[in-house]
Amino acid sequence: VRHIQQNTRIPVLGHAEGECHVYIHAAADPAQAVALTLDAKLDYPAACNAMETLLIDRAVADTVGRSVVDALQQAGCAVYGDNESGRLYGIPADADFRTEYGDSAASVAIVSDLEAAVSHIHTYGSGHTESILTEDSAAAEDFLSVVDSACVFHNASTRFADGYRFGLGAEVGISTGRIHARGPVGVDGLLTTKWRLRGGGHTVGAVKSGDWAFDWTPLA
Repeated sequence: VRHIQQNTRIPVLGHAEGECHVYIHAAADPAQAVALTLDAKLDYPAACNAMETLLIDRAVADTVGRSVVDALQQAGCAVYGDNESGRLYGIPADADFRTEYGDSAASVAIVSDLEAAVSHIHTYGSGHTESILTEDSAAAEDFLSVVDSACVFHNASTRFADGYRFGLGAEVGISTGRIHARGPVGVDGLLTTKWRLRGGGHTVGAVKSGDWAFDWTPLA
């Protein structure tokens, strides 16, 4: 996929990596954080919408974050950290944040705040799916607005990034580009638009002068 994207002059819908993130915000619900992170990573680890990197706000790193990391390990998931998370959780501090494990393994990083989490995602992410876990609605809206990925969620598992779950019918692919379809792609995502206008002698000059009033009725 990557080779085709980089070596063709024609438009391509596709994605080469599924480097998905879950960010545990300072206002995350502890029980929900555990449940959603486990689902995002372990429901189907080989899927492109499975979490590969867990970001933990420093404010809750030793509380909610520790509970989530412990739950991942108890479920058989290998975790690899950065220097700070490695020291705090006693895990190998050799995470490669560009790795798509496709298995029961994940990278863990501690970030200072939402802005740092977004920066990490934009630095290492593949533009697939990211999720923020928080009870702070303002923080959630900020995250949903500024993160530049095909799918951006609030208090939901990344595993929901799926054409069937989006109601698109049969999923024919995933696109992490910006034009013209992005995210899970169904049949509609492979189509373009065609405009048909039926006039009755209308002219733009007449419209500008107010002599014509249009009734724009969509075609059946």
